Amino acid sequence: MDKLNKTFYIETYGCQMNTVDSEIVTSILISAGFKLVDDIKEANILLLNTCAIREKAVERVINKMRQHKGFLKSGKLEIAGILGCIPEHTGDELKAKLDFIKLQVGPDKYRTLPQLIKNIYKDRKYHEELDFDIEENYEDVTPYRSEHTNAFISVMRGCNNFCTYCVVPYVRGREKSRTVDSILDEVKNTIAQGITEITLLGQNVNSYNFEGIRFPELLQKVAEIKGMERLKFATSHPKDLTEELIDVIVKNPNISNSFHLPFQAGSNSVLKRMNRGYTIEKYLAKIKMIREKIPNIAITTDIIVGFPGETEDDFQQTVKVLKDTKFDNAFMFIYSERKNTASAKNFKDDVSKEEKSRRQQFISKLQKKIGLVELKKDVGKITEVLIESISKKRDYQYKGRTEQNRIVVFDKIEGYNIGDYAKVKIKKAEGVTLFGEIVE
Repeated sequence: MDKLNKTFYIETYGCQMNTVDSEIVTSILISAGFKLVDDIKEANILLLNTCAIREKAVERVINKMRQHKGFLKSGKLEIAGILGCIPEHTGDELKAKLDFIKLQVGPDKYRTLPQLIKNIYKDRKYHEELDFDIEENYEDVTPYRSEHTNAFISVMRGCNNFCTYCVVPYVRGREKSRTVDSILDEVKNTIAQGITEITLLGQNVNSYNFEGIRFPELLQKVAEIKGMERLKFATSHPKDLTEELIDVIVKNPNISNSFHLPFQAGSNSVLKRMNRGYTIEKYLAKIKMIREKIPNIAITTDIIVGFPGETEDDFQQTVKVLKDTKFDNAFMFIYSERKNTASAKNFKDDVSKEEKSRRQQFISKLQKKIGLVELKKDVGKITEVLIESISKKRDYQYKGRTEQNRIVVFDKIEGYNIGDYAKVKIKKAEGVTLFGEIVE
């Protein structure tokens, strides 16, 4: 394909997997001769990489693209397109609402982007590629990374769980695990670039399985790579979490003592309607096992309130889990009915918006109190922090993270730079942030 002397600008919405996908898209386009710019005013091509997990996420993208429409008239912008999960979920609706877009491409078809863009410049017509590809893992594409302290590496794509509320299997397809060698090679190349913190990603990372090698074995292989300072992974599904995986974390000090394990609801009847594949008793037993083996671990979770049929008693069971388990942090979501999912087809969305909002606000306030109590336990301790950036609020301070993934802010001192590890004594905790000072 003849190279086009065109610039592109990409915005990313949604999960860490979308961050990786944007890095893959950037790499593909640069290899085809396009130039990445960090200012939309300098772009000929605008791409929004999107998430369809909740209705608010879709509305946000539509509003953002409408805001950007003006650049088609007043700036250098010539083509606007949407990538990722929303085109797979509501592509026709999106095209109708945003009649000026010229491009929609799903997660399995990013390799087609250079040719599609060339076609648009030729015929000025709308083009799309939304088919799934059961073989596509992009494992031969080296992601373009602008971040130089940490990196996300996708080990698998898609999901087979079909939780009744979730669109992921419908917008990202079935599970596909990358080859072990391709993952290890990418990790080694990433470390060679000076990046020492790596997060292995999968929609359900515990489901990784390539020719009989499952995730605990893969994690062990990655942990053994020379130069691997700090290793993380996300996201784990409770039904697939094994003691073998926790033992790998215990065995390897460079694997972070942070664990994200969504429980979604405290009621077994709600969990059954969600098709989560576990009871709350089994979930809590796994939490107990993790904490017994790794006492200083930080555990975070996800919660959905207002799922169809969730009674006040069901909700109070979720509250009890929060109070008893004492998570370090929790991400709370209001149930959002999504097209094609089993819950949309089979259950009536019968919890009012007002009640959903009340429940979310209640557990949000509760978790903030619990989280701060847990955070304050670090006060007085000396902990190792990876310096990630300059603080947004004060340019004389750094922001970093502990191995428990807790945010720490501290004054700069000579000899320490972004990407370095520093020993920091924690002085105080506020909100979700620790504050300290470097101990030389």
